[in-house]
Amino acid sequence: MKIFLKTEDEIELMRQANQLVGHTLGELAKHIKPGVTTLQLDHIADEFIRDHGAAPTFKGFPNPYGAPFPASICTSVNDVVVHGVPNKETILKEGDIISVDCGVLLNGFNGDSCYTFCVGEVAGEVKRLLKATKQALYLGIENAVAGKHVGDISYAVQDHCEGLGYGIVRELTGHGIGREMHEDPQVPNYGRRGNGVMLKASMCIAIEPMVTMGNRAIWLDRDKWTVRTRDGKWAAHFEHTVAVRRGKAEILSSFDEVEQLEGKLY
Repeated sequence: MKIFLKTEDEIELMRQANQLVGHTLGELAKHIKPGVTTLQLDHIADEFIRDHGAAPTFKGFPNPYGAPFPASICTSVNDVVVHGVPNKETILKEGDIISVDCGVLLNGFNGDSCYTFCVGEVAGEVKRLLKATKQALYLGIENAVAGKHVGDISYAVQDHCEGLGYGIVRELTGHGIGREMHEDPQVPNYGRRGNGVMLKASMCIAIEPMVTMGNRAIWLDRDKWTVRTRDGKWAAHFEHTVAVRRGKAEILSSFDEVEQLEGKLY
């Protein structure tokens, strides 16, 4: 395991990359509505990212099976937990939810963030899932401080979500991030306090709770990318990239534009 501590100049470049991700999610929020296809959203994101001088990190990114990701964003609808592939057949409808995971490469550094959007008005139980997942993200971030351990982040996420009766996906984790999209250490969403890598100031990590309304079992589609819940119940996914600091983590990505448009629904 090799963990790269960032200089302040590098963290500033990472902030710029992550702010662009936030702007991209904000742009997509304007278009997420019934009748729109996930492929249309991908085209919007790709153009927006490139118009701002960056490259979509996910496009061509290989999975463990050697298959390159064919799109610029992941669009995970309803029971899709992560890595949903944009396509013209998936048309958003009233009451759906869609998790949009976005990564960009700007000035040599990566940004990475995800937000789960409501498509129109969603059921109350779905809104509660989204609220719990988003709360878990910020509880994890509260523990991303120098001197604590990765397990402190993991425990905070798991304790909150499982305490509410939700499932925590274990096969997929958060991660270190910097010049590479995925760096050490892994940041699971389950664990024990005081366990795992000790956090040091200037580490940069992506914290991303992936939470299911039912049990935590998942399966992989034939495309070798799309991850779904095994029981068909819906899932939510929120992610921020943060810089570990002494006393309080610094969030480098942003939900500000999305929340302004959505009115902070959850």
